[in-house]
Amino acid sequence: MTAVSGVRRVVDWVRWYVREVSGESVYDRYVAHARAHDPEAKVMSRGEFERDRMDAREADPRKGFRCC
Repeated sequence: MTAVSGVRRVVDWVRWYVREVSGESVYDRYVAHARAHDPEAKVMSRGEFERDRMDAREADPRKGFRCC
């Protein structure tokens, strides 16, 4: 393993980790799941998905604790 490939591997891992912790990858998983189960179905845009996700969190306090 060369130094460049080692650095690239670390950068890829950090990118993956940040996307997982921030929730960025959730939309990508939603799109992959929706297309795998019904390729003809309309897939929500990222904005629609995030609004729907936030509404679901706020409707059920167990899914995303918010104090205010």
